[in-house]
Amino acid sequence: MKKAERLNRLQRYVYRKRHFTLRELIDEFGISRSTALRDIASLEEIGMPLYADRGRNGGYRLLETASLPPVSFTTGEVLALYFAMQNLRSLSGDPFRVSFDSIHAKFLDVVPEAQREQIRRFEHRIAFYPDEPAEAGPYLETLLQAAVRGEALAIRYASPSGPSRLIQPFAIYASDGFWYCRAFDLDKREYRVFRCDRIISAEFSGDEPLEELKGFDLRDAQTLRRPSPDAVSFRCAVDPGAADRLRRQLYPSMTLTESPDPDGRLLLSGSFEPQETEFLVSYLAGFGSSLKILEPQSLRDRLGQHYLRLLEEL
Repeated sequence: MKKAERLNRLQRYVYRKRHFTLRELIDEFGISRSTALRDIASLEEIGMPLYADRGRNGGYRLLETASLPPVSFTTGEVLALYFAMQNLRSLSGDPFRVSFDSIHAKFLDVVPEAQREQIRRFEHRIAFYPDEPAEAGPYLETLLQAAVRGEALAIRYASPSGPSRLIQPFAIYASDGFWYCRAFDLDKREYRVFRCDRIISAEFSGDEPLEELKGFDLRDAQTLRRPSPDAVSFRCAVDPGAADRLRRQLYPSMTLTESPDPDGRLLLSGSFEPQETEFLVSYLAGFGSSLKILEPQSLRDRLGQHYLRLLEEL
């Protein structure tokens, strides 16, 4: 444990105990006697009012008038607490609404101004839809940090052997049991949506980000899944045997109708933006003969062309 983190924990320990011995400190933090003495001296240097008790039952005491200093959170802790509070908000009905607002206000009061500003930036980059617990994946925090800081990430998506993709996240949201990342693909110069749990690696690349995305402000969370005027509607018939796999891979712009048609097939419907056509074609092709595009004809044609290209490459 780093010294700064240990001293932070030590402060809280001392304020909670009010009286402690050197042996208790050594056992609590797993440190040597000399380190414990240096840490006590460091606490006194930053103004903690400690005094030593002599005698058999001696030790160190904290003046009764001493009060707990402002709480200091790491960036990861601020993010975790913000997530927890947003989940509380989604669960808070009328009986708990006042309690949630009070907790939120007190939390903002105790964190330093720099972290208070960070929370405000989180609020403009992340949205929660209260439906069911969402699968986050291992890189959700990295994606959100990139969105908040306006930085580019090198990611691998869905397959370890797939090519690395350079993206700039600008919004993160939970919907229908999954977390999604809205990002700009810096290589393809296109906007894309990524399922966060399907991202298998992510690291900051240092590449130059788009300046216009740094100012993105998530004031209306619903805009993340509202189609644009240029969006194209589609419908597909799906064999029941593929339904479970399809449910695990649905995107917010898609709906799977559970009632089968006369042929026993389910209906997949939704919309896509024109720039997402190739992405959708690859997605639908992954279901093979268990899925048939009903409309539009243009999407059927593009899927046929996709299969022909695959045959040519064999």
